[in-house]
Amino acid sequence: MAKKTVVAAAALAVTAIALTGCSAGGESDPDNTIDGEVKGDVKVVTWRTDLVEDGTFEAYAEEFNKEYPDVKLTFEGITDYEGEMKTRLSTKNYGDVIGIPTMQPSQFEQFLEPLGETSDFAETYRFLNTHTYDGTQYGLAIGGNAQGVLYNKKVFEEAGVTELPKTHDEFLDALKKVKDGTDAIPLYTNYKDGWPLSQAFSNLGSITNDPDAGIHMAKDDAPWTEGTDIYAIDSLLYDAVEAGLTEPDPLTTNWEQSKIDIGTGKIAAMTLGSWAISQMQAAAEDNGASADDIGYMAFPSTVDGTQYSIIGGDYNLGVSKHSKNKAAAWAFIQWLIEDSGFTETQGMISTVSEKELPANLGDFTVEKVELMETNPAPAGEESLLSDVSNDSQIDLWGQIYRQKLVDIARGAAEGDKESYFAELNERWAASVAKLAE
Repeated sequence: MAKKTVVAAAALAVTAIALTGCSAGGESDPDNTIDGEVKGDVKVVTWRTDLVEDGTFEAYAEEFNKEYPDVKLTFEGITDYEGEMKTRLSTKNYGDVIGIPTMQPSQFEQFLEPLGETSDFAETYRFLNTHTYDGTQYGLAIGGNAQGVLYNKKVFEEAGVTELPKTHDEFLDALKKVKDGTDAIPLYTNYKDGWPLSQAFSNLGSITNDPDAGIHMAKDDAPWTEGTDIYAIDSLLYDAVEAGLTEPDPLTTNWEQSKIDIGTGKIAAMTLGSWAISQMQAAAEDNGASADDIGYMAFPSTVDGTQYSIIGGDYNLGVSKHSKNKAAAWAFIQWLIEDSGFTETQGMISTVSEKELPANLGDFTVEKVELMETNPAPAGEESLLSDVSNDSQIDLWGQIYRQKLVDIARGAAEGDKESYFAELNERWAASVAKLAE
């Protein structure tokens, strides 16, 4: 059964993509283990370029060094994190502490230092199910998120949207009110940057209240069929684009500018995990608007009168298999997650189970949204969904097939929703037949 409560937080799904030309094996020094002496140089490679550029991570380093003075921390932020890290993983030089990029669970041991038995972490930490393999834990989430839709409250009020939409049609109606009654872009896709298009996939399971949705999809020969989670997720994007409720020119979208634009009311909504709330609030304040204008709603779907939101870990932090100072790298991961206050300042759910949920998810209580975690795949099937995704060349955790979906919806490519979903089902079914037992 899904774990449910009445507030919200969520999951950036981390799984699967084939990596090639990568060298295996770690350093040969028998003393270089995560249980060794905490000292040496540690390079932290992160997707949070904003926290590198504004000095936040340097401030964390100063605090960390009060406890571990023999460690020298350096930080590198990468804008195209997934793309760049896939290239770097073909070498041994990809940092000491990394946000683990998408890869098949069976590849964890090739690139990452094992942290211990997953069972030993279960009482202390949340969000363990994405980066465990064969009973071994390879990463810990930097924090957790809820899945849903980020929106500007002030724009919705100006448009006359008095109640948050709870269904597909209600959401489209709300976007139409925004288009007709304000100057804001109703729904912003961030098509050009690409990766934000994949964010909605993390709602898988919440539409049908099915914690096994990913497990079922891995064996379903027609998942893009009405009544399924992925059909609802991709239909919402397609229908919004087709109705002219997204940005007029998706080829010119800009992720960094979109933070400012939703914060200042030029954009009404974006489908993002709750990790984005703090960034949009900061952008609002930095540009003369109020952080209180930023709201967060569940994905517009309802099961028997109840809305659900998937919660789960954001990027997991891991220790490189090739790090020369594994103990120091592991010490920083533990300190950042447990003692730094990172999740509190970022408005994220702490990975530490006993810590309270963040205040920015309080609106979920008002709407009586129930939280749910997805179930891990059965033993031997941990990589099945990602294997089918790779084999069918339908990048569930990427943007290519969704960019084509947007192109079809806006008339820039041939076809319609029905024909494209039929194509996706055909490709998916062929891979299911090949890979699923």
